[in-house]
Amino acid sequence: MINFPAIELLEAQHAFPCHYTFKVIGYADGNFTARVVSCVREELQMSMDPPFSLRNSEHGRHVAVTIEPMCESSQQVLAIYGRLSGLDGLVMLL
Repeated sequence: MINFPAIELLEAQHAFPCHYTFKVIGYADGNFTARVVSCVREELQMSMDPPFSLRNSEHGRHVAVTIEPMCESSQQVLAIYGRLSGLDGLVMLL
């Protein structure tokens, strides 16, 4: 089970709307990066990709995706965490 941040903690540490940073680590195959970006775009109903960066592991087996969408509320942050937590190939979600 993945523990998501509490709404109270999110609201105490962030002034919404703001860019929120998600770190998503998964297996580098199966279009993992595209699926991460797609989850965020769909949840936020965005027409363009939010800013993101990639870092591959030393042997290329895993990829770390850092994605920073503009979130309007703590509820949006939790909804994105919920979508990302169901991705195939997910190893870690921060």
